[in-house]
Amino acid sequence: MSKPKVLFLCTRNSARSQMAEGFLKYYADDKYEVYSAGLTPSKINPLTIKVMKEKGIDISDQYSKGFEDFDNKRFGFLITVCSKAEENCPVFPGISIRMFWPFDDPDDVNGTEEEKLNKFREVRDEIENKVKEFVENDGNPEWEKKNFLL
Repeated sequence: MSKPKVLFLCTRNSARSQMAEGFLKYYADDKYEVYSAGLTPSKINPLTIKVMKEKGIDISDQYSKGFEDFDNKRFGFLITVCSKAEENCPVFPGISIRMFWPFDDPDDVNGTEEEKLNKFREVRDEIENKVKEFVENDGNPEWEKKNFLL
């Protein structure tokens, strides 16, 4: 039996979607086939890799991909992790469940290296918690609806 495919989508595929991909692979690689992409892919921010390593997850082999790389794939879940991607998300045929998890863009922080790292850690921890909830609820969209009603 094949595993449901999950695509995390954000703007550049440089931080949030990469973290989400890393966490879902870490917590449920046996349950899901996991991917990430961006509307305008760039490269993974080195701080993304650094803060994930702090959690014991090495995503250094992941790379930034465009959504068009997945035109011919069918996904059980499409999860946008930023407002811009949600607003400009292309139509993917065959999506069973679409979710929107808005997270701040840690790349938007100006300041010292430590201030930037703190924002990356904050967003990383929010994404980890959301991914854990997703796994605990087997991706059931009813969990998402309840989550928004609280």
